[in-house]
Amino acid sequence: MKESELVANIAELAGVSQADAGRAVDAFVAIAAETLARGGDIRLTGFGCFEVVAQPARIGRHPRTGEEIAIAASRVLKFRPGALLKAAVTGASGTDPDD
Repeated sequence: MKESELVANIAELAGVSQADAGRAVDAFVAIAAETLARGGDIRLTGFGCFEVVAQPARIGRHPRTGEEIAIAASRVLKFRPGALLKAAVTGASGTDPDD
């Protein structure tokens, strides 16, 4: 789904104009980027959790030569889906935490 389709769907479901829905989507993206850049997390109950995780430095291998290379430490964005989202996608009940 493209952003324009998302905005149109939000506008329809929320009963607001597409301009208002677009501003809401833009605001969410801006707030999410700022929060995650600071190292915070975003938890949307039932949907999931966005968080930044530190990856330690490690030794890897060059895929063609097999030569060892140093991989620098970094921060990566992770998303963990919530139970309701998992259930909607997989058809599971959504009540079992191991789903």
